[in-house]
Amino acid sequence: MQFTETHLPGVYVIDLDRHEDARGWFARAWCREAFAAQGLSVDLAQCNLSHNARRGTLRGIHFQTAPHAEAKLVRCVAGAVHDVALDLRPESATYKQSFGTELSATNGRALFMPKGIAHGFQTLADDSTLFYQMSNAYEAEAATGVRWNDPAFQIDWPLADPIVNDRDQSFSDYVS
Repeated sequence: MQFTETHLPGVYVIDLDRHEDARGWFARAWCREAFAAQGLSVDLAQCNLSHNARRGTLRGIHFQTAPHAEAKLVRCVAGAVHDVALDLRPESATYKQSFGTELSATNGRALFMPKGIAHGFQTLADDSTLFYQMSNAYEAEAATGVRWNDPAFQIDWPLADPIVNDRDQSFSDYVS
């Protein structure tokens, strides 16, 4: 695995080291020792799948509040998405800044986000599925978010007129 830190401290793009032959390829997608060597969380409490039927679907921007904050490793296993990490750590030099990258079944790329980073994505293809590895289990009372188009963050989403559910649309403007 190849770890590339983004401008958001602790947020890494992780590319696969593929071993290819005539049959196809094989790659290690997660390794406790490799993550620990980078200083990244190796705790896994829950894994989730998010299937999205239509191109343009936007989910997020979500996070869990303390003490249920979670680190996430997100990978697209079908289709393609524009994946976004948003720094909501008030003490961070990159507070309120975001990082976006394309995750797809083709590129095999993953995005690691430490606690304090909110997450959202927009599908770039029909039938896109994401696989999440989480350091904490889902806690309904701690689950919240910020609005995907809040002007405080100036996130540049790739597709106009996204498909957004009522909950994600109802988040109010962020107040730090």
